[in-house]
Amino acid sequence: ELVLKVRIQNPNLRENDFIEIELDRQELTYKELLRVSCRELGVNPEHVQKIRKLPNTMLRKDKDVARLQDFQELELVLTVSDKNLLFSIPTLSERSGYNKKASELTY
Repeated sequence: ELVLKVRIQNPNLRENDFIEIELDRQELTYKELLRVSCRELGVNPEHVQKIRKLPNTMLRKDKDVARLQDFQELELVLTVSDKNLLFSIPTLSERSGYNKKASELTY
């Protein structure tokens, strides 16, 4: 597996942390990267304008994705036409794999 760090590009978000995603090294395609990233971040792929490898490189094709290395940082740049889009991003507790009981601290 290839492990990548992905987030939504939005300088207006107070917290804009990366999440780690895993891609099968046998399926390193732009389409698969887009699919997995959008699923994990709760974004509609149709709202993604481009994928940027930080700090300043746009990914355009499968060969670009094949050159990625573990823990590289990527941003999904969203189209700004849908003003309500950022309010539809699921919170951490709404995402799959989130365990509310595990997040509660006990003393």
